[in-house]
Amino acid sequence: MSDLVAHITDAEFPQAVAQGVTLVDFWAPWCGPCKMIAPVLDELAAEMTGKAKFVKMNVDENPQVAGQFGIMSIPTLIVFKDGKPVNKLIGGQPKPQLKAFVEGAF
Repeated sequence: MSDLVAHITDAEFPQAVAQGVTLVDFWAPWCGPCKMIAPVLDELAAEMTGKAKFVKMNVDENPQVAGQFGIMSIPTLIVFKDGKPVNKLIGGQPKPQLKAFVEGAF
């Protein structure tokens, strides 16, 4: 796991997405596709340092925010800009698509 991708809780969520572009990865430890995209998100976090933040929320441990955004399948990725959701993606995607997904919020 990368130091560039923070694990956040329901309580930390509002502050985490308040400013700039933030990708939130809604995941769980038992989710195979979540594990598959984790290294790709680590790479993107390194490549996009200073442009976007990357955070993960374990939906089993943090049901409040997951419920607020209607997370029914994981992984679900939501890009926030200045606290507002601007883009949503469900399921694993190749790195070029994930990068374009985040860059779409700039």
